[in-house]
Amino acid sequence: MHTESEVRSHNQHQASLAPKLQDIAKTINLTGWLSFWVQLGLAVVSGLVLLFAITGRDFAQQQNAGLGVGIFWGICGMLVLLFSVYWNFRYTRFGKRLANPNSTLHPSKAETVSMIRLGIIIGLVGMLLSIFGAGATVVVLVGKSVSQPPGVAITDPYRIIRAMDVFVEVANINGIAAHFVGTVASLWLLEQVHQH
Repeated sequence: MHTESEVRSHNQHQASLAPKLQDIAKTINLTGWLSFWVQLGLAVVSGLVLLFAITGRDFAQQQNAGLGVGIFWGICGMLVLLFSVYWNFRYTRFGKRLANPNSTLHPSKAETVSMIRLGIIIGLVGMLLSIFGAGATVVVLVGKSVSQPPGVAITDPYRIIRAMDVFVEVANINGIAAHFVGTVASLWLLEQVHQH
């Protein structure tokens, strides 16, 4: 049996932990929502631009293998970005679990850190895939621009840099930005959890 002083000491300890736990729950929830909406917005823009580039490329008479590689990596980065958006939504649910008055439903600090670390890995992998796509597209754009003699638009219209070529690059850069936002949010959350 616990003595009355032990129970009182335990209750005071729980009361001092509650504000810290509530603060971290609010931080995780708010950060999850902010990064969710920012990443979702960038994912929509990137997805629409990538879709436009793919459909525009299908209508063009000339196919460029280098841009196909850029589109492939862009699609891979987009799939990881969609998973990252979902993961940021999970942060909001995790924050709600931490804010729950029933302490038996609270995740452990190790579980919280593990979830945030996975968010960092998702962001880094997505950034890497989008960088591959941006790099492949830049190589094509530079190759086209260097190989254009004066007046090439008149003699060979397929060697000019088209808007569709640039759209692939825009989609990949938006993907990099979106993954960067998710990675920074996860790193910040990890720092906040370690401080509490």
